[in-house]
Amino acid sequence: MTHSRRSMLQTVSCGFGYLALQALCGQPAQAESSGRSLSAKTPQLPARAKRVIFLCMSGGPAHMDTFDYKPQTGDKPHPGSAFEFKQYGESGLPISELLPETARHADDLCVINGMHADTTIHAQSFLQLHTGDRLRERPSLGSWITYGLGTENQNLPGFLSFNTSKSSIYSSSFLPSIYNGTPIGVNGESMAQATISNVTSTHLPYSSKEKQLDFVQQMNQQHVLERPGDQQLESVIESMELGFRMQMSAPDLLDLSSETKATLERYRVGQNTEQIGTCKPSDFGRQCLLARRFAEAGVRFIEVNHGSWDQHKNHRRDLTANCNATDAPVAALLEDLKLRGMLDDTLVVWGGEFGRPGITPGNKKDETGHNSRGFTFWMAGAGVKGGYVHGKTDDTGARAVEGKVHFRDLHATMLNALGLPPNDLKYWHAGRDHRLTGPEGGKVVTELFA
Repeated sequence: MTHSRRSMLQTVSCGFGYLALQALCGQPAQAESSGRSLSAKTPQLPARAKRVIFLCMSGGPAHMDTFDYKPQTGDKPHPGSAFEFKQYGESGLPISELLPETARHADDLCVINGMHADTTIHAQSFLQLHTGDRLRERPSLGSWITYGLGTENQNLPGFLSFNTSKSSIYSSSFLPSIYNGTPIGVNGESMAQATISNVTSTHLPYSSKEKQLDFVQQMNQQHVLERPGDQQLESVIESMELGFRMQMSAPDLLDLSSETKATLERYRVGQNTEQIGTCKPSDFGRQCLLARRFAEAGVRFIEVNHGSWDQHKNHRRDLTANCNATDAPVAALLEDLKLRGMLDDTLVVWGGEFGRPGITPGNKKDETGHNSRGFTFWMAGAGVKGGYVHGKTDDTGARAVEGKVHFRDLHATMLNALGLPPNDLKYWHAGRDHRLTGPEGGKVVTELFA
């Protein structure tokens, strides 16, 4: 007896005899999943963006060695940029020598040098960046956005997360599970072999899978009728329907064989896959190319992850390796979005959970630490001011002193760009309303947009 056949007969014995018998007799089941949760929704506010690609640099990129230039000058040596900077584009945006490819898009970048967060503990700040809360697991940013807007393609998830080992960054938490992020490439899995679990299986032909789904969903619908208003149960039903539909779209999008050799080279697909210092292999170029393909296909929120920016010793060596691994793929992504006319309605966001102090001249150990009081993010697309710097840190880069932007404000600004009211997007749970921007609320940084 096959496993699927055994599962059917076991389910028959659970009290759904009529439905099971109907399915076993070959009568087509009409599983009526509402599909309303992921249906594309009209933004409540004027929207600049339809989707977000978040380039997450976990570990704390050194802001003063990438986008926040601080010369080491004055009577007394003080921390500053350890690398040379040049001005790029018509705007003259200062960017480090480590990022020459990204620098070609200087006039598209809106650099936020006034970022600040609440803690220098990696796990807590990383959680706050993704969920707005640094102590408890809460719905991720991508889950909130999908909850508010649905997805443009009903055959794909609304939220994808590449190359991640932390389920908290793609968890829907107390939101219905249909808004959970779908991970592709977890716990160091090679991105070349990464896939969406349980979608590309070949244990049954398509027609048999369809019948199997019809059978299960009829019983699920009976289950729902006996438990009206159970949103989690309805969400499970929708997730099963989505998983079935994904079999038609997801495998083709993960297959890069249709891309030209020139495109693969621009994205550096398959390159920078060896560990150098703390810079771990990630095939970041493949992630960026997949992000472009899934964004084209209508996925609402895509997170691309590159870890190991946690450089304490050998700072110059390891930061150089990380920049080498990410610079060209980021530039290729921006270039392709622009050529396809997608940068106009795609918000690209780059950053990590905090920054790092600068290197003091004469620091023979080449050491850095953590700095949450002042660091850098940048945005591109969706009508942001290109070639613009918002906010600043003090002369040593130690803390934000002008144009300060907290994670709450970053979240509010992203939601607003998508046409979602940032402090009114709520979900009732455990006796009260919850929101991404927390009890304090977030401020929309309108100065970032043209």
